[in-house]
Amino acid sequence: MTTETSTIIEQTERWVQQLIVKYNICPFARREVERKRVRYVVAEQQDMASVLQQLLDEAKHLDETPETETTLFIIPQGFEGFYGFLDLVGMADTLLIEEGYEGIYQLAHFHPGYCFDGEPQDDPANYTNRSPFPTLHLLREASLEKAIEQHDDPESIPERNIEFCRRKGAEFFVKILNG
Repeated sequence: MTTETSTIIEQTERWVQQLIVKYNICPFARREVERKRVRYVVAEQQDMASVLQQLLDEAKHLDETPETETTLFIIPQGFEGFYGFLDLVGMADTLLIEEGYEGIYQLAHFHPGYCFDGEPQDDPANYTNRSPFPTLHLLREASLEKAIEQHDDPESIPERNIEFCRRKGAEFFVKILNG
């Protein structure tokens, strides 16, 4: 692993620990982080076809490695623009369906410039999905469904996160993302 790759993974892990877990942005993350069942992988290429192939390889890795619960697939180059990244997300969703992974894996996505549709770019609520690097999160759908069933009120999670982000303000999150 190169120094650059290590640094990218360390920044992403710090974001997961210091924001996602610490402030309970995803109430299902802590357990898997503490059990060290989260895999962090950095894309080796930056073109669409290669990134999609490596994502598919990660799905196959999860197929073969049940002790890994989820993969954060980090794409530091090639998808810095948010709308180009959304194109990648759409193609990745389609690829997973075409490869027979519908109902097996679900894709969540994060980006440094994430902006919810219809919201202003500077709305702190966007930080619920902002990350240090463009990232595709491969989740085991059965595990996600089980976690949601065990949560008291899963429908309240997004609204709670939006309120938290707006209360804290953008500067709070910029400090976390910039480490």
